[in-house]
Amino acid sequence: MREKLIKIICQVKEDDSLKEKIEKSKDLLNEIDIDSLQLINIILKIEDELDVQIDFDEFDMDSLKSIDSLAKYINSKR
Repeated sequence: MREKLIKIICQVKEDDSLKEKIEKSKDLLNEIDIDSLQLINIILKIEDELDVQIDFDEFDMDSLKSIDSLAKYINSKR
């Protein structure tokens, strides 16, 4: 799951060199500089590729603190 999420973020950011930075990040939004449009694209791609539904109104931004917290959130939606 972690690797798939990292791959999705790298694809949306169009930068494969971010892999190591994403793995170590404690605050994905700020450390990886994910803007609002990229965030929407990441969530849509996660929904499509991982077959989950994410409610934007209920989405907790704390889930984006790290790749592990994002993976935990996605697993809770399965």
